[in-house]
Amino acid sequence: MENRGFLEAIFESALWKSRLIVILAVIFGMLGAIALFIVASIDVWNIIVEVYKFVIHHHHPENFHANIIGGIIGAVDLYLIAVVLLIFSFGIYELFISKIDDAEDSEAGSKILAIHSLDELKDKLGKVVVMVLIVSFFKRVINMDFSTPLEMMYLAGSILALALALYFMHKGEH
Repeated sequence: MENRGFLEAIFESALWKSRLIVILAVIFGMLGAIALFIVASIDVWNIIVEVYKFVIHHHHPENFHANIIGGIIGAVDLYLIAVVLLIFSFGIYELFISKIDDAEDSEAGSKILAIHSLDELKDKLGKVVVMVLIVSFFKRVINMDFSTPLEMMYLAGSILALALALYFMHKGEH
């Protein structure tokens, strides 16, 4: 080992410890994920209440089916975004601060949330973001009215593009 100067040692120590600032991203990412899980769960609960009213009290609001489907898809979208935040928080923590011992001891956690490089984190986040975009697309398309053959062709082309994106996304894993 080389002899370091006093100032160099202090600077390098401070520089190394400055990586701990990412704990803010980890904490607020987790809080954001928790908030999204709660909001999505409340949305699903409200849908269950509406279905209960529909079944038991025969309360028939306008566009009932579209509202139920839209609400469920919206909740799935929020859940997926929460998962993005979870993966981000776990990955940033493992890359910059420390390995998570409990995750290493767990069968499920070690495979799903194990992040060994920034590229691996980007890859996992990218896959979930693509799923969020697909769900968002589905949510928007479900309420659209298609009146011309050209609009139907656009829909078919969009579905084909999504299918190809999923195919190439999963093909890259093997």
